[in-house]
Amino acid sequence: MRYISTRGQAPPVSFLDAVLNGMAPDGGLYVPERWPDAFEGEVERANCANMSFCVAASYVLEALGGEEALTRDVYDAYLGSPPAPFAFPMHVAPLVQIGPGEWVLELFHGPSLSFKDIALQLIGVMLDRELRARDQRRSVICATSGDTGGAAVEALKGRERVDLFVLTPKGRVSEVQRRFMTTSGAENIFAVEIDGDFDACQSLVKALFADASFAAQAALSGVNSINWARIAAQSVYYHVAANVLCAHGPAQFVVPTGNFGDAYSGWVAEKMGAPIGKIVVATNANDILARALNSGRYQRSPSSLETLSPAMDIQVASNFERILFEALDRDAEHVRRLYAEFGESGGFDIPEAAWVKLREDFQAAAVNDEETEKAMQAAYDDGGYLACPHTAVALAAKWKVDPPLDARPIVHLATAHPAKFPDTVERATGIRPHLPPKCADLFERAEKFDTLPADVEAVKRYIRGRSRAWR
Repeated sequence: MRYISTRGQAPPVSFLDAVLNGMAPDGGLYVPERWPDAFEGEVERANCANMSFCVAASYVLEALGGEEALTRDVYDAYLGSPPAPFAFPMHVAPLVQIGPGEWVLELFHGPSLSFKDIALQLIGVMLDRELRARDQRRSVICATSGDTGGAAVEALKGRERVDLFVLTPKGRVSEVQRRFMTTSGAENIFAVEIDGDFDACQSLVKALFADASFAAQAALSGVNSINWARIAAQSVYYHVAANVLCAHGPAQFVVPTGNFGDAYSGWVAEKMGAPIGKIVVATNANDILARALNSGRYQRSPSSLETLSPAMDIQVASNFERILFEALDRDAEHVRRLYAEFGESGGFDIPEAAWVKLREDFQAAAVNDEETEKAMQAAYDDGGYLACPHTAVALAAKWKVDPPLDARPIVHLATAHPAKFPDTVERATGIRPHLPPKCADLFERAEKFDTLPADVEAVKRYIRGRSRAWR
């Protein structure tokens, strides 16, 4: 399996090179040249519901062109050496029923209490193995609205061949999220607060990759949701959950999202054979995706709004380019034209035929803070379930989509542990959630971080002075 760029002007690469590169050199995103079936036949697919997460992941990654060594990486990432990085290492992402025909898929049982651990633990192991094999080092860069940074730190801390630079918007993440980034104590971790919002952080990362000379000298690699390994690993829990519930019919998934990566991962699983119905894209007040899918106009707002679900405070959904590429029948030239227009004016109209195709697979709704709090309160009052504000966006969005979901099962993705947002959860439910024992000392650990302006040259100087990969 080879990987091509959504903008069509970069040479095809292997699975591992797509992961190591992060973004294609033409500014596009990598996608597989074709969509394979994840399981070879009826028997294998039927068995998916009973497989351990590791076995299912091995099937999916092999189908997507992952090298044989990735099977070992999968077991190292999810089982590890005691103690295992995940609370439920055989299942990783347990399903919890919250009502008739309704489930929550809990994705927050990893080391940083976020769904992003599921992909980033695998990326950490893959990078470590492959860089040792190639005798290389990398400067890994990520912009984070809260959870990616902590998950990347947990995956890459202490790794000899990687230096991690985490850019986070100053004052726009919860204290628990920040501490997962600033308290590792590892010499290869550099947490940087940027004076600006998440979109400013994301723009800085894109500018670093766009400077080909700097990117080469720093040996840049990325772990944001645009990294193909993120999508591949996240698609696994859709396969497993959909097959567990398939006796009830194709599963409808309600996905809280800002960058579209997790929702797109569900679409990838469906393309590879998972029994999935509609995917509901649930946004907060930063609703570029909801507006795009409901109106056909992809248009950013002047700046992102601060909400109770900060990991979704995003106005430019990077992974939308991948699904637009598919909706345009993989017309890379058309994608280039639309994103050139977006760069100039901040928006574009989705061609009618492409918009119709998107609506066949996706529905969307935006949820405000008041609705988020009400959903958190209702989940606790009705069934004693404590939901983080991002998960609550999904719980509320189910009632707002038009037309309404009329099929079961419905699966809401729970993307973060409620203890990452204790003040919000307590205000909505009266219950203050506690951190799990494995990270109960988080507030006792020493913090280490730097602050920089939203200036690409300042960030370049910072990386140049600290990266062991610089050449």
